[in-house]
Amino acid sequence: MRQVVHIFSKEFKGYFVTPIAYIVISIFLIVTGWFFFSTFFLFNQASLRNFFDLLPLTFSFIVPAVTMRLFSEELNVGSYEILLTLPVTYRDVILGKFTAAVAFVAAMLAPTLAYPICISFLGKLDWGPVAGGYIGAIFLGASYAAVGLLASSLTRNQIIAFIIGTAICISLTLIDKMLFFLPRTLLPFLEYLGADFHFQNISKGIIDSRDLLYFLSVIFISLYGAHLAMQEKN
Repeated sequence: MRQVVHIFSKEFKGYFVTPIAYIVISIFLIVTGWFFFSTFFLFNQASLRNFFDLLPLTFSFIVPAVTMRLFSEELNVGSYEILLTLPVTYRDVILGKFTAAVAFVAAMLAPTLAYPICISFLGKLDWGPVAGGYIGAIFLGASYAAVGLLASSLTRNQIIAFIIGTAICISLTLIDKMLFFLPRTLLPFLEYLGADFHFQNISKGIIDSRDLLYFLSVIFISLYGAHLAMQEKN
């Protein structure tokens, strides 16, 4: 675990030594803030429902941008081979980079806590769905970070990694929105595959083990895929 913590610290600090982290956080806050507050007063309700409705689609673009460099950059410049000469395993590297990405997503969400605080002064806010929404957001962000890490392990090109990660995340977000095109017998299975479906359940304040199992499964499958991809490249 000491090696995981070391890699986590290196990667997390690495986000903030370049302007990319600040640009990504700024874009995220501007987009979510604009769409949330532009419609907030139309509904005249003390609720973060609009913010959480928008989050899965926003994460589909933002999180792959956060993770696209994690392996692609090292594969491109050759520093990954140097990393493997150190006393670390593939698992240490993957877990260190993954936890750093999740921590960055959490840091990106932290300023949005100002939204419910401000809203609570304007009306009676139900904090149950708010807490559920942020718990769901962490699980959703972790799942998309794992997908982005898998995409980054497949190519040396950061742009290609971003495109692959975004395509997978958008597919997971929108698959349950396209069910009317598909046979009725497939609906329950395909609905279960939709990340937005599970996120919306949690954001209502309902913590269901099936929703948590879905996100944990996406994380495990993606990280295992990244592990296999990096073994193949060695």
